[in-house]
Amino acid sequence: MVVGEISLRTDLLIVGAGPGGYAAAFRAADLGLDVTLVDEREELGGVCLYEGCIPSKTLLYLSELIHDAGRVGKMGLSFSRPEIDLVALRKWKSTVVERLSAGLRGLSEKRNVQWLKARAVFESSNSVRLIGSDVAHIKFHSAIVATGSRPVIPQGIEGSPGGRIMDSTGALALEDIPPRLLIVGGGYIALELGQVYASLGSKVSLAVRSELLRGVDKDLVKPLAGRMKALCESIYLQTGIESLLENEDSVSVVLKDKDGNKIEEKFDRVLIAAGRSPVSDKLGLDNTGVKIDEKGFIEVSEEQRTAEPNIFAIGDVVKGPMLAHKAMRQGKIAAEIIAGKPSAFDVRAIPAVVYTDPQIAWCGLTENQARQQEIAVKVVRFPWSASGRATTMGLEEGMTKLILEPDTGRVLGAGIVGRGAEALIAENVLAIEMGALAEDLAFSIHPHPSLTETEAEAAEIFMGSSTHFIVR
Repeated sequence: MVVGEISLRTDLLIVGAGPGGYAAAFRAADLGLDVTLVDEREELGGVCLYEGCIPSKTLLYLSELIHDAGRVGKMGLSFSRPEIDLVALRKWKSTVVERLSAGLRGLSEKRNVQWLKARAVFESSNSVRLIGSDVAHIKFHSAIVATGSRPVIPQGIEGSPGGRIMDSTGALALEDIPPRLLIVGGGYIALELGQVYASLGSKVSLAVRSELLRGVDKDLVKPLAGRMKALCESIYLQTGIESLLENEDSVSVVLKDKDGNKIEEKFDRVLIAAGRSPVSDKLGLDNTGVKIDEKGFIEVSEEQRTAEPNIFAIGDVVKGPMLAHKAMRQGKIAAEIIAGKPSAFDVRAIPAVVYTDPQIAWCGLTENQARQQEIAVKVVRFPWSASGRATTMGLEEGMTKLILEPDTGRVLGAGIVGRGAEALIAENVLAIEMGALAEDLAFSIHPHPSLTETEAEAAEIFMGSSTHFIVR
């Protein structure tokens, strides 16, 4: 340390102020720890609040309204074509983000969490140097690394996205509505933003290296694949990027399919949405005992403890699904361990949701995983075409399925495709965590008519008799 430099001491230093970081900070403060939170942003919330979950769901809600306005014509309601005011859309999105940001700021202040805008680099296992702050060093008793993830740039694309070649951050800025948009990727970010831009008027094409939502059970993906086919100008499956060339008024693209055939096209913009990778580099972790695997993930125990006993890691920077709610749970666990309380990340079911229309949600053991791991399961499916509530809304393409232990009926996993899957999946998460049986779901009275009934009727199918569906 240099003489005259300002240094601080804290019980707990948290590097990264996304959902995992601020959840850890708030829990630790509630448990009586002196907490310092460091992030390069001006405010708390991370990628999720400013460039991910919140702005994308704000725009997806509007996209859903546009879709509904178009499809209710057959029900007797007609709406004129919506007028898109991009300035107003951006303002509404900013209003939502700012409101939530202000809420986090207030929660932090009330808990006396110290907040510093800076980049933290570990000097040792108990100190960091801050870059961009009046405070030069922080000495800590414990630390949590919550630095999140960044977009992956696939082969064939040089440098960082900018201009007509965008990443998800640029796409959510909603600078314009490009007449023709190519999206590189077939994951949830690609499909969600594809629906947003298609609803706003872009002719959207997808270039997918493998298949849509690779790894997700195919029966759940099928209704969404049909919707995307109707929305998109083209979907190129098993196709990669050979090259991108940004011109003054377009992007020249060369695609290459699995057979080596090349496809040359021009688009007004290209969105790169090919996944994310952990941000574990340039943190100075080589000055500590923290271990990082070949893919950049920090290795942790079920307590979120790294190989350096007083340093913990959570969220996207550790293995597992890159989901905000996973990060938040892990953040609370790390805070509790640091505060001397027993805790562990031993969850059975982490819900995942694709916020497209239709939505897809799943939790616990998937059918694909059961097959790969040679686990004997009984899979039951209740089609929403047999649901009174789904029929009233014209949503008959949906489905609810349960993955059950064959002998006992214990709920091992679940999947839902259809409107409101984000909320419906929660019942299955609770069922799995509690070790519930199919009969527990079937015998719990669900309101009629409702989409929640599909949970009970799927369980009834396992038991041999479903009220609204003939079991064969």
